[in-house]
Amino acid sequence: MADTIAETVELLYTIDQEKLDIDQQIALGTALATLAQAERLDQINERLRTIHQLLTTWTHRSTVDGVR
Repeated sequence: MADTIAETVELLYTIDQEKLDIDQQIALGTALATLAQAERLDQINERLRTIHQLLTTWTHRSTVDGVR
């Protein structure tokens, strides 16, 4: 997902904003805001994945230690 976001941001930044009418500028601003939100959600998702891995490891260790 990160590659898609980066590629889209790069594409959006190549647009010459001075040639856009007001509706196009608003649409571009909305697109950039949406991409920023998607990037943030991707970061949150990555952190949640890390937390999930830690909890899984702890649960596994707890189970193994409890069996001994």
